[in-house]
Amino acid sequence: MSTIIGLLRHGQTDWNVDMRLQGVSDIPLNDYGREQANTAAEVLSSSTWEMIVSSPLSRALETANIVASKLGFENVDVLPELIERSFGVAEGLSYDDWKTLYQDGQNVDQAETIAQLDVRANALLELLALKFEGQRVLTVSHGALIRRLIHIISNGEFPREGERFGNASMTTIEHDGDDWKILNYDPKPLS
Repeated sequence: MSTIIGLLRHGQTDWNVDMRLQGVSDIPLNDYGREQANTAAEVLSSSTWEMIVSSPLSRALETANIVASKLGFENVDVLPELIERSFGVAEGLSYDDWKTLYQDGQNVDQAETIAQLDVRANALLELLALKFEGQRVLTVSHGALIRRLIHIISNGEFPREGERFGNASMTTIEHDGDDWKILNYDPKPLS
């Protein structure tokens, strides 16, 4: 029996608009982000999900709660493993400043390295396959984490160079009992 996981990215925040690194900083949705969550819920209303789980950060949790309310779920479970990559002292910097100050994007005090994120993403995939075996679960999470999950599952084929997961975009993955595969890859916001 297959396990289906929807990877929904949270709605927009003001820091998304400003192209700032958010990481684990708890930046709330803006009004447009709430509209995106409502639009996502309308698109997802024709889908069959058994539960919704979210990162503990407010931008993801509010997105999940908006979607849950529209889909008739009474609650959203929080799964701490869905939290965004930590960018350490670089959080709050613009992407351009981050790339200028930390050209490899790695040597940032208190930041989670790509290697550490890969370990966490692989552990998350294992957790999802075991904890939600045979279920259809909608998760609400964050761009950097979703990128790594998709990178791992696709053996580096996706995301393509320079491709970003838009706010309120959703990619769906499936575990067949042995391996993960991508069912639907779409980095554009649901509309």
